[in-house]
Amino acid sequence: MLGQRLRELREKKGMLLREVAAHLEIDTAMISKIERGEKSCKREHIIKLAKLLDSSEQELIVLWLSDSIFPIVKNETYGVKALDQVKKRLKKI
Repeated sequence: MLGQRLRELREKKGMLLREVAAHLEIDTAMISKIERGEKSCKREHIIKLAKLLDSSEQELIVLWLSDSIFPIVKNETYGVKALDQVKKRLKKI
């Protein structure tokens, strides 16, 4: 989901992959894999991308977190229940 959104934002700004990669100081192949959902990126990259692409930092971080959590729980019988427990714990903080 994050990758799709990043591609949409990049294309909307008319930026090339190599321009985004240069801004993040990573190679073009890496940003391409991030957009295709094949690789994850670091949190600090998300913050830089939000600024570069004139996007909401919150939106991109939520998508990044979601993409990070989903593979862990997607095939778990009790995945949704585990997420409910996490939600309860987070509300207490």
